[in-house]
Amino acid sequence: MPEITHRTVDVGGISLHLAESGPADGPVVLLLHGFPECWYSWRHQLDALAAAGYHAVAPDQRGYGSSDAPTPIDAYTVLHLVGDAIGVLDAVGAARAVVVGHDWGAPVAWHTALLRPDRVRGVLALSVPLDRRSQRPPTEAIAHRFGPHHYMLHFQEPGLADAELAADPRGFLRRMLTATSGSGTPSAPTAEGGFVAGMPEPASLPDWLTEHDLDVYTAAFAEHGFTGGLNWYRNLDRNWALTAAWRGALVTPPARYLAGEFDLVVGGRTADQLAETMAHTVADLRGVTLLPGCGHWTQQERPDEVNSALLAFAASLG
Repeated sequence: MPEITHRTVDVGGISLHLAESGPADGPVVLLLHGFPECWYSWRHQLDALAAAGYHAVAPDQRGYGSSDAPTPIDAYTVLHLVGDAIGVLDAVGAARAVVVGHDWGAPVAWHTALLRPDRVRGVLALSVPLDRRSQRPPTEAIAHRFGPHHYMLHFQEPGLADAELAADPRGFLRRMLTATSGSGTPSAPTAEGGFVAGMPEPASLPDWLTEHDLDVYTAAFAEHGFTGGLNWYRNLDRNWALTAAWRGALVTPPARYLAGEFDLVVGGRTADQLAETMAHTVADLRGVTLLPGCGHWTQQERPDEVNSALLAFAASLG
């Protein structure tokens, strides 16, 4: 197994922890995690990419794990997050990279490709497609579509979900990772009566998740809690306003999209429907794949399929 090394780098005033694997002079692949995760969610990809000769880099994004967690809510806008991604590329000496994102990491990957196409060889998004056509602020659109108890709206009030999730971090992570996986019973998380309480206590862990994995995730939230990750949600409307100038602009680097067929983000849409959605925002979409039986945690639930698609996509970029 290739060795995974760890270090901390400065990216313009904050420190980010990096997990890296593969030759230092190999083509760089930047791996951006989502909520509630950390670099460890890419453990299978770090190994596969390194074995294929790539330099794989998986940061704890701001607010997570061993990276800094600024206090102000508005320090977590998508512009800050794209700046972090570019800062990581600078720190590892990469003029350009393949940028991969899952969950919240996918919008960061998409926007890195949108705002800095000169630094992106290609973008591969897991779970979250790119659809920037909304004419209303996201929280308004979410309330209109899903009602007032949607979890993203619950997350908006500072301190509320923070305390709820921190009351039993391991229990929250166990419920969250199981309930929204393909082996769970995927249903839209609701915050009516409490977000954690709305997810069942699993009788056992899914086969892709171990007690050791839960140990790592629980430890990752020990220092900062969940506030940093929740602050990403608290910038939904601010991001919509800040990126208004790019509304209607196309992502121009080559792109690829994968998700689980049972991913709640997919919402029952077909691959063709997702491709049609992204046709309005992505100029060079090189495939949409839905993985049978897979839920939300794409690269962990289906590492072999994701690794195969990622390596094929990276190789196609020349």
